Order: sequence, then structure tokens, then C-alpha cells
Amino acid sequence: MTDFEDIEQEELWERWRCEVDKGQTPVRVDKYLTEHMAGTSRNRIQNAADAGNVLVNGKPVSSNHKVKPLDVIQVLLDHEPHDYTIQPENIPLNVVYEDEDVLVINKPAGLVVHPGHGNYEHTLLNALAYYFGDKLDINNPNIGLVHRIDKDTSGLLLIAKTPEAKTNLGLQFFEHTTERTYNALVWGTFAEDSGTIEGALARDNRDRTIYKVWNLEDNPNAKEAITHWRVLECFMYVTLVECRLETGRTHQIRVHMKHIGHPLFCDEKYGGTEILKGLPTQKYKQYIQNCFALCPRQVLHAKTLGFTHPRTGERMFFESEWPEDMSNLIEKWRKYEPNTLG
Repeated sequence: MTDFEDIEQEELWERWRCEVDKGQTPVRVDKYLTEHMAGTSRNRIQNAADAGNVLVNGKPVSSNHKVKPLDVIQVLLDHEPHDYTIQPENIPLNVVYEDEDVLVINKPAGLVVHPGHGNYEHTLLNALAYYFGDKLDINNPNIGLVHRIDKDTSGLLLIAKTPEAKTNLGLQFFEHTTERTYNALVWGTFAEDSGTIEGALARDNRDRTIYKVWNLEDNPNAKEAITHWRVLECFMYVTLVECRLETGRTHQIRVHMKHIGHPLFCDEKYGGTEILKGLPTQKYKQYIQNCFALCPRQVLHAKTLGFTHPRTGERMFFESEWPEDMSNLIEKWRKYEPNTLG
């Protein structure tokens, strides 16, 4: 039930592929796969289709899609098939708060949250396994991460230390009763001080590692997503904004800001490493390259986190400082003047 946010998914992995027989009569793809994939339930196939991970002739289809003779069907995984046990690793954690039920940490950019997608070591869960030691088993799926942020996003993350806490907090995320704001540096300036972006999200058919905003008529599997934004500080060609999530979809802020013409600064996946605004001079190009080097990742930080404590019912709120790379970049833009680039 947990509504995981901004999960970094570098690629999809093929689990199963077949070509439909020449004599096959039209049949629903979920029924066909249930009959042909051993040990897989129809419900799991339908869930995979809802996630866009069942493809017919290279295109995602819904579970009621009728397959025809010679159709090529693929079932994809969003993680590499891999059996693993999370091993403890002595990776320092920035603990913001901890009690017997919950742990709040401030994650640095560059740290993968969950093993998978070619990253089976040196992750946050490996760090948590070391931190908890014999007190908690991070391999137990009934405890641990309540939500996620992707590798190159920094900021606050919530971990449940008991099954009861994970169920309670998961429900809060599912029902959107948590409070989460992000700070982001984006390309361009805004005519308004605030606004709301509504756009259903699903994978881009041309590049399955990224997401895009879809019209539900074109992709009924796209998931509703709502982002509220407001301007915090304006610079010459970029803007510091606060984004408040009403929903928590994969890459939501990154996709939504690109959709309205303001990709995150230095966000390679969504066009933010192009020089989208500014001067056509070599000095300006070098200035931007220096900015990219100063903070070589999408400039996105999970700034605040609010939730109701699962045991006491107390409303809790946490705020984190920008990491050094982001802070230095913002300061560099504050000092920017076009005539003093030298």
C-alpha cells in the first residue's frame, strides 16, 4: 500500500518472452500469460500490466489487451533477477531523529537507497544493516523503508523499526497525509509566484528509463500525479523553487518541472544538462560548466518531512539543511552578474 516516491529505476529487465502461435485465437493477454507462465498468478500479471511492464510487440498493454497470432509478448521486471541478502556495511548515516519506532535520516546525494539495478552493495540498506546490528534484521520486509528517493536526490528519509510502524506509516503515505517538500533549482524564470502541476505519469515508450506526462486516453495505465510549487528565490536564468508533493510518483518533480518547461538544473535524464537559458558567449558556457561541476547531479533536495507518529499520535516535523554541493551552487548563482564572468 506504500506509495513509494521517486524510485530510481535505471532499466527494465526481461523476465519472459514468447511469440504467440500461428493458430492462436484472440485472447486476453493476462489469461494467455497465466496459462503459459508457470508459477505466476493472474493477479500478478495484471499488476505488471498496470505498471506498464507487459509489452506486446514492444508497446505496453493493459491486461485486457487481446493477443493475436505471431504477437511477441514480453514481461519485464523493474529490477535485475537476483537473489541477495543485505549485508552490513559501515557507511556513515546522518541520523536526524530516532526512537523505538522510527528513524529519520538525511541521505546524501549519490547513495542508492535499495539494492538492485546493478547496485547490490554500498546502499542505504547495507548501511542500515550495519547501524542496527543484531537489534533489527533489515532483511525483514515488515520493517525498513517507508518511502524512497532516488540516488542523486539528497534529503530526508523515513524508516520504520517495527511492523506496526511500517503499516501505519505506509497508510499515511498512501492516503497522502504526510507533508513533504523539496527544494529544486530549475532552468528559467516564472511569470507567477506559485502554481500546481497535474499530469498523469508513466514510462516513456521511446526510453523506458524515464517518465513522461500522459493523456489518460493515450495511456490509461498512467498514474495521477500532483505537484504544488512556489518560487523561493529568482536568479538571472534559473530559479530556486519549493515543490510540495500531493502524490509520490517515480521522478515526479523532475518530470513535472520539465513538462512545464523548467527542467531541473543538471538533470541529465530530463534535459537539465543542456544550456537552456542565458548568453551565447563562451564565458557564459564556461560559467555553466563550472556550475555543473560544482553540483554534478539534479539539484533536488528533500527539505522537509512531516508525519503522525505511529505509536503516540503526535504530529512530527523535520527540516534538513542543503548539502554542501547545492549550497555552494546556490551561492554561486546569487553572486552571478553577466558582466563579471571573468
